[in-house]
Amino acid sequence: MTEERGGFVARNQSGLSNYVSSFHRDLVAGAVMGGFVHTIVAPIERAKLLLQTQESNMAILSGGPHRKFKGMIDCIVRTVREEGVLSLWRGNGSSVIRYYPSVALNFSLKDLYRNILRDNSSEGDLLHGPLSNFIAGSAAGCTTLILIYPLDIAHTRLAADLGRTETRQFRGICHFLNTIYHKNGVPGIYRGLPASLQGMVIHRGLYFGGFDTAKEMLSRDSELPLWKRWFAAQAITTSAGLLSYPLDTVRRRMMMQSGLEKPMYRNTVDCWRKIYKNEGPTSFYRGAMLNIFRSTGAAAVLVLYDEIKKFMNWTGF
Repeated sequence: MTEERGGFVARNQSGLSNYVSSFHRDLVAGAVMGGFVHTIVAPIERAKLLLQTQESNMAILSGGPHRKFKGMIDCIVRTVREEGVLSLWRGNGSSVIRYYPSVALNFSLKDLYRNILRDNSSEGDLLHGPLSNFIAGSAAGCTTLILIYPLDIAHTRLAADLGRTETRQFRGICHFLNTIYHKNGVPGIYRGLPASLQGMVIHRGLYFGGFDTAKEMLSRDSELPLWKRWFAAQAITTSAGLLSYPLDTVRRRMMMQSGLEKPMYRNTVDCWRKIYKNEGPTSFYRGAMLNIFRSTGAAAVLVLYDEIKKFMNWTGF
């Protein structure tokens, strides 16, 4: 009896040690990817956000010097002409700060949740197959979003802030957070969280779950070549981005309401209704083409993450 109990405790300790060790490697691999890839695609990200939020951007709606953008090319050209080339990276500082913990936690928690689900289910169970990939991806995305949401909303608002330094609304992350906190309190910093969580369930579930499932199905007999993983990652990332894009538009619009004395939208449902009624269904997909280009960076994160993990296993990290 004592030996059985000792064996059970040893197995539990071994399992916990494996979880911790794997979580540590996943955290480092995700962090290495974060800032590098996101800095490369930052100009595309800012143009996408400007197009997504221009119908709720007070700098444009107030009738000042800033006019609505006609499309992707007009947005990039005018931003460079009016604010300079470096302005395309505006908000990238908050984005990198956000992206390091975001990517690291997303990947590590996704693998952790999936391992827990599969270790507590038997072969052939529903939770032992592809469903565990989708649940783990969604849960990891939602957990991470709640933890880093203040940085997420700061990134959106700084990227959507128009004009040169002296005419901008916010001077940086700390100034934005302090300004919103004094106007709206903590709820203002978390404005748009419900809409963001809805989008995260779909996007991260497809993004992580789809890629992990594709890898498992395509590499049953042999290891999947890098180019096949890249193709699968690009297809899945683009699909996940397009399917969840209307939700992303709504969440960005809700973020733009923080700090306003008279918000344009009362809640998430009201935001959906007003966009559809006043702007038409195509407005939900404004900036979607830029998001497809941006998905190349997200696909690179999926593929290179596995390569970094292999390197760390090879070096005994």
